[in-house]
Amino acid sequence: MDRAASLLLDWYDGHARDLPWRVKGAAKPDPYRVWLSEVMLQQTTTGAVAPYFAKFTARWPDVEALAAAAEADVMAEWAGLGYYSRARNLVKCARKVAEMGGFPQAEGELRKLPGLGDYTAAAIAAIAFGQRAVVVDANVERVVARLFAIEEPLPAARKLIRAQADAITPQERAGDFAQAMMDLGATICTARDARCLLCPVQELCRGRASGDPLRLPRKAAKKARPHRRGTACWIERDGPNGAEVWLVTRPGKGMLGGMRALPDDNWSARSDGAGDVLIPGAWRAGGVVRHSFTHFDLELGVVIHAGDAPDVPGQGEWWPLDNLDAAGLPTLFAKAAQLVLSRS
Repeated sequence: MDRAASLLLDWYDGHARDLPWRVKGAAKPDPYRVWLSEVMLQQTTTGAVAPYFAKFTARWPDVEALAAAAEADVMAEWAGLGYYSRARNLVKCARKVAEMGGFPQAEGELRKLPGLGDYTAAAIAAIAFGQRAVVVDANVERVVARLFAIEEPLPAARKLIRAQADAITPQERAGDFAQAMMDLGATICTARDARCLLCPVQELCRGRASGDPLRLPRKAAKKARPHRRGTACWIERDGPNGAEVWLVTRPGKGMLGGMRALPDDNWSARSDGAGDVLIPGAWRAGGVVRHSFTHFDLELGVVIHAGDAPDVPGQGEWWPLDNLDAAGLPTLFAKAAQLVLSRS
């Protein structure tokens, strides 16, 4: 076994993080829990994922249960976790796996499932099924860049980083090795610190030998983030059982697709909203909320319909205000609702 792999596995045996989707000892990992955690962890921290993972596995304990779930229920449980296309693909993938009778074990077959890219397929193959697969997430990327002192800036360096990760991935215990690399990057070889004296591979690390491991991985200069503006409408009425607000379901494709939301003026990542309100009539300003998406920042003005509840055109539903949390509004619209309700 490669010296780096041997050192990392020895360290992992004594220092592995205690995470809700991991198993210890001789127990075999549950492919469903591995898959669910890896999808949730895409571009999201373990701290943010842990409570969602607990809720999902309590409500849908296996892939068959998730496959039978209504997409709207899954989207509502996912609300606040972000990157909502993951939730839509989660349902599609669960249904496909249930139809197949279980998860395929080969990395190439896993990659064919909805929502599974190279990283996720490799992680499931290695962790759930013990296949030799090269697993490279952001933590592994940083560890490898420092270990081999890769000076080429990201993203161009990713091909070389993957090749070096491949070179040190062992045939046996590839899943433990992948998780050891992830844990090392999350706890010792972090973006803001390099705690080299605690690192199990310090003697092999070229970045440490250079005297400045924190400069790695190098990154290309960031482009300025676009700033977009939009308007959301708050329309409230006295319903048969109390106050209600008008909610719509966003189109399945696009920003926050398939989620319940306040109606808005069609802002997008590429353009500002049209500035139009849903219906004519008297409106008053309800304030502004700001939210950062992956590739742009949004300033969303909230306008409140004044007067009697109108006849609202289009598809939507009146949702009781005293149960608004159950609507599963994405974070942006949950912020807008909180703003209005705090001023009421």
